[in-house]
Amino acid sequence: MSRVEANGVGLFCEVAGEGDPLVLVHGSWGDHETWAPVLPALARRFRVLVYDRRGHSRSERPPGPGSRVEDEEDLAALMEALGFAPAYVAGNSFGASTVLGLASRRPGLFRGIVAHDPPLMGLLAADPAPPPSAAAGGRRIDSVLEHLRAERPLAAARQFVDEVVLEPGAWDALPQRVRDTLVANAPTFLDEQSDPGWARIDLDGLGAYTGPVLLTKGTRSPRWFAAITDVLAEALPRAETHTFEGAGHMPHVSHPQAYAERLVLFADAHRHTP
Repeated sequence: MSRVEANGVGLFCEVAGEGDPLVLVHGSWGDHETWAPVLPALARRFRVLVYDRRGHSRSERPPGPGSRVEDEEDLAALMEALGFAPAYVAGNSFGASTVLGLASRRPGLFRGIVAHDPPLMGLLAADPAPPPSAAAGGRRIDSVLEHLRAERPLAAARQFVDEVVLEPGAWDALPQRVRDTLVANAPTFLDEQSDPGWARIDLDGLGAYTGPVLLTKGTRSPRWFAAITDVLAEALPRAETHTFEGAGHMPHVSHPQAYAERLVLFADAHRHTP
């Protein structure tokens, strides 16, 4: 365990295992511990770096709203400071958006990318017939933000889990430790959503990334995530896709064996390709 100064902010991180470098980037509300179910398996194949993004859990929480670009620069600085560049980098949800955003600007940091359910809703703006679930998802996010502005973090966290990314009843099934983390990190979601660019990405810049990419989705994820994944798959020249049967927004938590196995297969398949 350590705390590393990266891009002007203190980031909590842990490193485990030996092998090719792999960085795991968590999504909104959570922290590095969301990767615990897959860490032992991945550490047998990779040297794995997990960390808490700025504002989350044991990392520093700078004052004022931040931006996804700051998260991207944090990731770049942390990778370089700890000798993880270039690396395989896997991100979930907002963490996946962070990874893809950085790749669009600094492709040399990556050996390969794994991205699950990035909430890049801006990619659907030009679609003349976006999935109805996207509009519904946007309304639910707005409701979550109303709770946060009214300083009701528990209500916000519950609604986010039950109505935005998982399914009704999922909140009550979570361990208390996980629920406590989500509530404690709730203010970071309001910061993320205050960033005008949180849902957008430079698709042309991302399309210039020529490394291998694995875009994943789950059969139980909200449908609008699949529509975003389809747009990304068309834009990335070396993208492949995989669907986790029975999994939702967090397959590394719900289906850790399948997730770890797929990530290892992806890295092994591209280990000796430029």
